Amino acid sequence: MSIGGKLAGKIAIITGSAAGIGRASCLLFAKEGAHVAAVDCDFEGNASLIAQIRNDGGTAEPLTADVACASDVDRVVEHVLSRWQRVDILFNNAGIVPGKKVHTLTEEEWDRAFAINVKSMYLFSRAVIPSFLQQGGGVILNTSSTTALRVAPDRALYTATKGAVLSLTKSMAVDYAADNIRVNCLCPGTTDTPSLRARLSAGGNTEEMTKKFIARQPLRRLGNSEEMAQAALYLVSDDASFVTGSAFQIDGGMSL
Repeated sequence: MSIGGKLAGKIAIITGSAAGIGRASCLLFAKEGAHVAAVDCDFEGNASLIAQIRNDGGTAEPLTADVACASDVDRVVEHVLSRWQRVDILFNNAGIVPGKKVHTLTEEEWDRAFAINVKSMYLFSRAVIPSFLQQGGGVILNTSSTTALRVAPDRALYTATKGAVLSLTKSMAVDYAADNIRVNCLCPGTTDTPSLRARLSAGGNTEEMTKKFIARQPLRRLGNSEEMAQAALYLVSDDASFVTGSAFQIDGGMSL
């Protein structure tokens, strides 16, 4: 851990922490000196993450929760405030990637995607912002997607949720700018994560599917979780003190 890192002494809540971008961000934020509250429904994945952070000399705590459940969210935030007396950073990263075209989607699939991808951000923001107002500021980062800027086939529901995240981010940035609360969103392109690998495997010909995904990005490769975490670190750190309401594209040129 870097004692004098970019996030030294900051308290950060990160959702979707057990894998992919969330896991990489937890590791990086802790390395940069933050005390990390890692929130996920995957108990085992979260436990291994926390063990790695602590082994590296960082401070982190695993918190199991359903991010779309108000009582779970309130319990998490209350615990963090009790443990550290403040919150400085909220990284709303949890999300799922549903496929299909609109006419093939069930109502349950639609509601679940919006609950996890959008409602969770509202619930965590609602729970954390009063502390931000009381302490004189804070930072919120929401994970959107490059599909909010450039659509992809068979991703209507996912695109709708991530477009909502983008609009929510901009509205919140305006609403809380005078309160010293910055709100931005990260817009990753296709990123090599366990979630992506699972979708590629489910698609049948993994090699062919991977080639198609890579072809969408002018840099002709997939992104990786560590690159996304570095972008997240910039946006939540003081290096981005004049940045709010942005849709930070890190997508290998896909949105072009």
